[in-house]
Amino acid sequence: MGGMLRQAMGTAMQVGQRALAGESLAFQYFTATGGEGTVGFAGVLPGEMRALELDGARAWFAEKDAFVAAESTVEFGIAFQGGKTGRSGGEGFILEKFTGHGTVIICGAGNFIDLNPADFGGRIEVDTGCIVAFEEGIRYGVERIGGLNRQGLMNAVFGGEGLSLATLEGNGRVILQSLTIEGLANALKKAQGGDKQGPTGGMFSTHAG
Repeated sequence: MGGMLRQAMGTAMQVGQRALAGESLAFQYFTATGGEGTVGFAGVLPGEMRALELDGARAWFAEKDAFVAAESTVEFGIAFQGGKTGRSGGEGFILEKFTGHGTVIICGAGNFIDLNPADFGGRIEVDTGCIVAFEEGIRYGVERIGGLNRQGLMNAVFGGEGLSLATLEGNGRVILQSLTIEGLANALKKAQGGDKQGPTGGMFSTHAG
């Protein structure tokens, strides 16, 4: 990838706090001098990386921990998404927004799953922890499912707190990850003999819905 690269140091929340406080954003800059050069990047979890090519027509939104690096021609912003009211109230998420022209590199845990809600009747519902990124034009809502129905009862018994589901609607690209951070932590805990929830809890938290 040619040109200057910059790598985020900190989460989207930290970046937003620095911007609101008038502080400079913490980025590392890499510039090739005197010829071509190579820079290597890695994600923080075992999984995949993806280069997104921005053409200026559509922005991309990414989960706050997905960003790895980008060309200097890419503009960064903070987007507040979600807030859809569910049975137990709503909640919102802070996402990073990428606009302009250039390459953005993102990472995710496990394998990437590429979907378009338009191929599934215009709407898909997934575990919020499985979302990595999606194109502008996708409508994104979050709701808490935890009522006294069959699903809510299972969540209360095995998870303790209900389930947050993300609703993605529209026509555009969506990138999911097959493994959540919580699922990875539970799997490692179980391997070390410290998982008291049994296999059911791990199954519900490690794969996209």
